[in-house]
Amino acid sequence: MKSPESLQTSNRLIWVERMARLMDNQFRFPGTQFRFGLDPLLNFIPILGDVSGFLLSCVILATMLKHGVSRKLAILMALNILVDAVIGGIPLIGQVFDFYYKANARNIRLLKEHYQEGKHQGSGWGLIIVIFLVMFAMLAGLIYLLVQLATWLKDLF
Repeated sequence: MKSPESLQTSNRLIWVERMARLMDNQFRFPGTQFRFGLDPLLNFIPILGDVSGFLLSCVILATMLKHGVSRKLAILMALNILVDAVIGGIPLIGQVFDFYYKANARNIRLLKEHYQEGKHQGSGWGLIIVIFLVMFAMLAGLIYLLVQLATWLKDLF
């Protein structure tokens, strides 16, 4: 594990912090404290904007992985990127969501907690199990709703 120093002191990871800032917090609405980056602006370009933001987030994650983070932290970061990509891809809702969620800034915060406070250590198996249980419950709920819809449609005709 690296020493608990500021992320800024690690020359290898300054690029990661700068990219995350550019994607999530580079600009400010005049007269407010609300910050946003390129990610929500790119998402106004259908498909291409979503894909480019996702790929840049993946490159940032790959750089963090290259510099040695725990598997649990990598899973948490990947989940942030996945949530940002899935919900951000929904027309209209996704554009608004991207102004507020800021997956890259969240990942930088997680990375700092990892290095400075020793958080998010371990293999992440507990997190993986919870994710699969939630996904299974969502799938079961979706199947139930589809069966109910099919039954309703059958009774309708």
